[in-house]
Order: sequence, then structure tokens, then C-alpha cells
Amino acid sequence: MARRKKNNRKKRPIAVTVIAVAIVALFLIHLYQVFEPLIRQQVFQNGIAGRLFDGWRLTDLGRALLSSVTYFVLSVAGIAVLIGFLRLRRWSWVLLMSWTGISLAITLVNYFYAQRLLGAQRLLGSQPNYAVMASNVIIAFALNMTEVQRIFGIRRNESVPSL
Repeated sequence: MARRKKNNRKKRPIAVTVIAVAIVALFLIHLYQVFEPLIRQQVFQNGIAGRLFDGWRLTDLGRALLSSVTYFVLSVAGIAVLIGFLRLRRWSWVLLMSWTGISLAITLVNYFYAQRLLGAQRLLGSQPNYAVMASNVIIAFALNMTEVQRIFGIRRNESVPSL
């Protein structure tokens, strides 16, 4: 009978897998948000044919390009965080918690105040994104679970007396 090698690796809680799936969902949403404004402005058919600035203000094309670049950077950063998170790196937990808090605050402000501030005018990204809000809530709750915090070294074991 073959002997099993003893594995000293930390066991990954199911919450880590749930968070990883939520990060992948956010990646796909951000990837959609990279291409959607460019398709709406017909950049793929016509190229960048118009002006990006009108004085000191961005044109619709300029806003679409800025939005696409921003969401592309978020997508790439999300993949980097996902890799660190799956490798159980402490920095990825801290970065993901900060990112989730900021993103949730922005989406909640957008949800409560964007329609009031914009009136009937619809600007880029003025509608609340419920999928991002739901993913952020799932990630925030899962990151605050005791077993997840322990495996990332955020919280110590209660059985060990503190100094």
C-alpha cells in the first residue's frame, strides 16, 4: 500500500472559492464595460474619427475611451488580485477588502444620488450596476468570515494568548 505524503498546506475554505468566483464575475462585467462604450460610439466601425476634447471637456467619444481604459485597468488589476488571492497572499486580502469597500461606496452613491443629480440626462455609467453591487456585498461578507481572515493571517487563533 502506498503511503500518502503529509500535506502541510493550509486548507482553503469554501468562502475563498466563492470570493474567487465573485472576482471572476466582476472581471467579466468589467470586460463587458470595456467594449460597450466603444461599440456604442462605433469605434470599431469608424475608428477614432472625432475629437476627444471640446475645450476643457471630454466629448462623448473621449468619455467612452476614458471609461474603456479605466475598466481595462480594473480588469487587469482584478486578475492580479485573483492570482494573489488564490495563492492565499495577505496583500491580496487587504487590497480586495479596500477595493470592495471603495467600489461599494461608489455604487451606493451612484444608486442613491445619480438620478437626482443628473435629472433626466443619462450620462456614461449613470445607472446603478446591480451585478457589481451584489458581487461586492458577497465579497465583503465572505472576506469578513473568521476562517478566511485566519487563513490570510488577518486574525489570529483565539486559543493562542495575546501579548
